[in-house]
Amino acid sequence: MFDFNSDAFTVGDWVTGVVNLEVVKECHIESLSIKFKGKAEVLWTERHGNTTHVYHSKDKYFSIKHFFVRHHNSEGKLTIVNPGCHVYPFTFQFPVMDMPRSFKGSVGKIVYLLEAKLSRSMRIPKKDKTKISYVPRADFSCIPELMIPQHESKDKKMKFFSSGTVAMDVDIEKSGFFQGEGIKVIAHIQNNSSREIKPKFCVYSKHSFFAEGRRRLNTKDLVKEVGEPIPPSAKTMVTRIITIPHDMEPSILDCKILKVEHRLRVSSLCIITCIFNTVLVTSHFHILIHILMFFVIAQLFVAQALCTNYVFNKSKNVLN
Repeated sequence: MFDFNSDAFTVGDWVTGVVNLEVVKECHIESLSIKFKGKAEVLWTERHGNTTHVYHSKDKYFSIKHFFVRHHNSEGKLTIVNPGCHVYPFTFQFPVMDMPRSFKGSVGKIVYLLEAKLSRSMRIPKKDKTKISYVPRADFSCIPELMIPQHESKDKKMKFFSSGTVAMDVDIEKSGFFQGEGIKVIAHIQNNSSREIKPKFCVYSKHSFFAEGRRRLNTKDLVKEVGEPIPPSAKTMVTRIITIPHDMEPSILDCKILKVEHRLRVSSLCIITCIFNTVLVTSHFHILIHILMFFVIAQLFVAQALCTNYVFNKSKNVLN
């Protein structure tokens, strides 16, 4: 067995520690090894008629193996281990390469782990493994897209108990944000409909998993806010500061088989009040404007790139 601290690691960090092997009585060992690896994997099933199809894909980033005990010693015999506690130190380094952060989703994951394996003759091998949290290192200078403003506009004709149109022009000042930071949204809204409307703001996450030409999609609303009413035949500019939650998960854009994206949706809420037998009924009509956003907990995100504000210059230790 082995244990290690729970701090996150980043590119180039050293993972050092020991494997503890406790032996009750003398035994012969074919091999004792430890493997350090990183991989992404997605897996889900779908029903097509009477058939259940399994969709699976895997992307391996690295795999490094170290033997403490080989299959045979220098004399060609199995290694004999005496009773007691035996300590085997190891050291690994995270490869200096682009890799996504650790992630666990509904049908996919990105994991970095240590796996110890003990093999004995005529016995089922024993394994022990533990996961390591990995966060890529930030390099803001190489991502100019972070500061590019975003703009979206839409003009929609209203239907169902309302007439006329509602037009929106929405701007945000940049593309990448940190946890706890505020997104300044400026919306120019022209309400040419016959009803009062309210602007709605929603930050949501989008998880995409890919396998065998198929995609599994999960979305979740994270932040919802509603602005002040805008009367019919009125034009106004709405400024809204939407604070990114401190526990917002980071985006992932550099994995082949899964993505974690964040978006800002600005819409209108058309309010129609009717009274039937003293029951108040409110109907909702939405105009959706999708603006691609990238957020950070430990990371900063933009299209085609991913960074993190975790920067480590020291080794992390795996403790016995």
